[in-house]
Amino acid sequence: MIWEPSPAYIEQTNVWRFMRRLGFTDREAFLRFSREEPERFWDETMREMGVAWFTPYERVLDASRGPEWTQWFPGGRLNIAHNCLDRWADDPERVACIAESENGAIRSITFADLQADANRVANGLRRRGLVPGDRVALCMPMVPEILAILYGCWKAGLTVVPIFAGFGPGAIATRLEDSGARVVFTAEHLERRGKRLPLAEKIPRTVEHTIAVCSGPLFPEESAAFETMSLASEDRALLLYTSGTTGKPKGVVHTHAGALAQAGKEIWLGFDHRPGDRFFWLSDIGWMMGPWTIIGNHLFGGTIFLYDGAPDFPGPMRLWEMIERHRITTFGVSPTAIRLLMRSADGLPPMESLRLLGSTGEPWDEASWMWFFDRVGRRRCPIINISGGTEILGCFLFPLPIQPLKPCTLGGPAPGMATEVVDENGRPVRGRKGYLVCTKPAPSMTRGIWNDPERYIETYWSRFPGMWYHGDWASVDEDGHWFLHGRADESMNVAGRKVGPAEVEEAMLQHPGVAEAAVIGVPDEIKGEAIVGYAVAKAGAAVDPAAVCATVAEVLGPAFRPREVRLVNELPKTQSGKIVRRVIRQKYLGEPVGDLSTVANPWAV
Repeated sequence: MIWEPSPAYIEQTNVWRFMRRLGFTDREAFLRFSREEPERFWDETMREMGVAWFTPYERVLDASRGPEWTQWFPGGRLNIAHNCLDRWADDPERVACIAESENGAIRSITFADLQADANRVANGLRRRGLVPGDRVALCMPMVPEILAILYGCWKAGLTVVPIFAGFGPGAIATRLEDSGARVVFTAEHLERRGKRLPLAEKIPRTVEHTIAVCSGPLFPEESAAFETMSLASEDRALLLYTSGTTGKPKGVVHTHAGALAQAGKEIWLGFDHRPGDRFFWLSDIGWMMGPWTIIGNHLFGGTIFLYDGAPDFPGPMRLWEMIERHRITTFGVSPTAIRLLMRSADGLPPMESLRLLGSTGEPWDEASWMWFFDRVGRRRCPIINISGGTEILGCFLFPLPIQPLKPCTLGGPAPGMATEVVDENGRPVRGRKGYLVCTKPAPSMTRGIWNDPERYIETYWSRFPGMWYHGDWASVDEDGHWFLHGRADESMNVAGRKVGPAEVEEAMLQHPGVAEAAVIGVPDEIKGEAIVGYAVAKAGAAVDPAAVCATVAEVLGPAFRPREVRLVNELPKTQSGKIVRRVIRQKYLGEPVGDLSTVANPWAV
């Protein structure tokens, strides 16, 4: 155990007080209760967090249509904007957000000012003819204006579609078209490493309204008064996109009650929210950690810190200097960022304000985890290493701040999450790798895949009937500590961003000389996983592998540029024509390829 909390530390945490109120002094007994009695657990959790309802719910859950289609808090009416914004706006001094841009400009925004800005957004969108249920996309830098847009949309009953601003035009267009967004908020450009990168010009002209946001209030001509709508607990709040192994990106649907329940629980119990906290997660609004940070902290009237820029510009001390300057108490980051920054980080500031560290996005290696623990946390801050996904807007696994930690551990199943590691037959396993599943529904699980309910069932509920299959390898050691070991399906995790092979292959095929394409994910010292592509050239075409890499970067964005592309005469496939990516990856890594009986053209290997 590398970190062990003292009794005095334990007794001042939110989770310990919650456990004692429910009659528990043993952590494992509390976690068993949370899994075995979900109705009572989630009811008590919503009360513990002080979630405000316009109309109380009639019951906690309705699973009459099966676990896949469970509805939560039926009969209840609420709104994220009421819980996370309106309730705190009466205090003119309460700060919602501190923001710093790459050029060093700093802004501080109170809940009162944010409420006025959000009300103007709601009125402005209403004036443009939007009605509850319409989708509004957000493809922007991580600037304070995103807060007014999010809350303004939720006040008016609109569904927000966050899109990663670093995507290329093709990836942005795919998500806008699939979501049917009527409005997209964007910016003229991004600023990275002192350069201006065009953004607005990547937005297709097919969207009904494109609004380029400048610094300052949106829709200043509109009224600063707006009555927040009372919405059903199952009404849509977010449509987030994640990639799968086949087909187009999946739009996953999140509700007002589900988002509040999960993000709030994790900030309250996992990150032990306290008055006066300043919470900073290095993210963007297009990754689920952006909305998660905002909802989870603002539910308690907390202050978040937003940074829009490169983490190592103008030098490798940038992140640590901001933590010191703004007295950040909780800091979350991906392992990839730490692997980059630890190479040139001598003389870190003391950062004595830090109380907790966080991480997510990909598995850790022990050397990087220890550097984060030793050099950033000074061996006094636990690393709350969390893992879940866009599909649940939160975590299946995270350590509670009251438990001892080993390097790289995720602790165990999060409260309220019936998580398990199973073998290929769905039986629980210990001491070796297995598949990460969830045996019971949770409030924030996606309510389906946008416009494709069959794909939802096939992706998450068909591998192990009655269980949610998440696509990760996991293990539980002899001391009960849980660990992740990467993706068990074919999707790739590049610097904490999941991308499906089909989307990258489709981008490769946009090169005029490529007839067929296949991609695999391979280990990478910095990113965790890198993309390697294989291309079959069209007859008579001369294909430059570097040009294929450039095509992918142009379509999907530079984050997804393949490490390399190799030209081959043909790709190994099954009799039905499916590319056998597993075999390609084993061949690339020099591993035994095993049984090739299902490969129709084994000579291609």
